[in-house]
Amino acid sequence: MAYETLIVESRDGVATVTVNRPEKLNALSDRVMEELDAVFAALGADASVRGVILTGAGEKAFVAGADIGELATQSPVEGQERSFRGQRVLDRIERLGKPVVAAVGGFALGGGCELALACDLRIASERAKLGQPEILLGIIPGGGGTQRLARLIGPAKAKDMILTGRQVGAEEALRIGLVDEVVAPDALHDRAYALAAELAQGAVVAQGLAKRAIDRGLQGSLAAGIDLEHELFAQVFATEDARIGVASFLEHGPGHARFVGR
Repeated sequence: MAYETLIVESRDGVATVTVNRPEKLNALSDRVMEELDAVFAALGADASVRGVILTGAGEKAFVAGADIGELATQSPVEGQERSFRGQRVLDRIERLGKPVVAAVGGFALGGGCELALACDLRIASERAKLGQPEILLGIIPGGGGTQRLARLIGPAKAKDMILTGRQVGAEEALRIGLVDEVVAPDALHDRAYALAAELAQGAVVAQGLAKRAIDRGLQGSLAAGIDLEHELFAQVFATEDARIGVASFLEHGPGHARFVGR
């Protein structure tokens, strides 16, 4: 499928999705969000894809935020509809049954930061700047920023970023747990690919179940999370990868299994 605002490439089981509006710092227009929804639906159904990288075109930005021009005349009802639409896309990314790595080069602000938060892991360039600056426009995050950010870095740090609108650099983002690794700008995409390729060689179905256990478990009590883990632990033994992994361990020890993603 051809996309107007995205570049989609696939190699060795890893799909790279690039938001391609460098002249607009890859801002999240309605069209971008529609295409992200479509591409992640397609990737979820494509068994040949076992890992995904999400990034932005150019050196200046991952995604610098929403397309502000589309917000200028928005009513409360339209604002609620926009939030629902955007959250549906981010939920689809978060719930993808395979690992998603964000390669964050440059600005990841507002909706761009929320997009990175919906990914499983975040690799940042030393030049990266992340933030939820919506308060500087007199509004608040509407794509899950108040919720995912607080769960990732804690409520106090999330309030600091959201209430002030300040941007954090890559090293601070690493220190507070907002990103998982910081690399030189020219190493960003190679490192993201290496990580995604490593994950793509793993037991992808089990990875998807582990993601679900962690993400959904955090939404409820510890007891409910343990119950969910029991359920998913049972399910994983129906996979071919579980049989391969156990047999490989008994014959060769840990770390030698060649998983098939089923």
